[in-house]
Amino acid sequence: MNREQIRVLLQDVADQTCDVDQALGLLRDMPFEDATVALIDHHRALRTGIPEIIYGAGKTPEQIVMIVERMLASAGHAIVTRASRGAAEAVQQRFPQAHDYAVAHMLAVGEFPPPGPGPFVAVVSAGTSDLGVAEEAALTVELLGTRVERIYDVGVAGVHRLLEQRQRLWQAGCVIAVAGMEGALATVVGGLVDCPTLAVPTSVGYGVSLNGLAALLSMLNSCAPGVSVVNIDNGFGAGVCAHMILRGNRCV
Repeated sequence: MNREQIRVLLQDVADQTCDVDQALGLLRDMPFEDATVALIDHHRALRTGIPEIIYGAGKTPEQIVMIVERMLASAGHAIVTRASRGAAEAVQQRFPQAHDYAVAHMLAVGEFPPPGPGPFVAVVSAGTSDLGVAEEAALTVELLGTRVERIYDVGVAGVHRLLEQRQRLWQAGCVIAVAGMEGALATVVGGLVDCPTLAVPTSVGYGVSLNGLAALLSMLNSCAPGVSVVNIDNGFGAGVCAHMILRGNRCV
């Protein structure tokens, strides 16, 4: 259950349209549920404002279907990251309404809050090869209820492409910069904007890029002081962080 669902339940108890025993039954599986293959943290949305997300890598399609089913019963929605094609097909067979975001290797089932008005997150990617990680970040932000604008294929090898988008960048409340190779995009973006820049190194590049390690080290050594860095290919983590930054700004 999320905050709003619990608020409605408590109001129903106060209005005597739901008795105490019924409410206790609905709250029975908090703070977590033993679903055999996982201990599902239903309490996380109430604690942090962010529901538990299913990390699909290493799980069988059957396990993912079971976890999705239990999360839908509790919260009304579920998100899967790093979903294999087999997992996507199994989830869609069980839940035909599921959305398969193949580029991002993500699945979403159920009802999600529409992106609200106010500040938006700009997701900026260096090249088309970074698209999967950039979309993981952008979709995470959107599914959590924050508006996104995508600015793709604007790497520093043709920096005029990025500068053409500077008006949009200046309007953003947070920027996610996604880049492989030498990872220079994050520093250039961080030197242009007056909001936090979250840098996402990707495992894109030739030999000595070392599967993203070169970009990670470059971003960690950025001379732009507003740049913070997440792990290699972790678009999901950057998306959650960007959403939380803007959610905090809306509370001020």
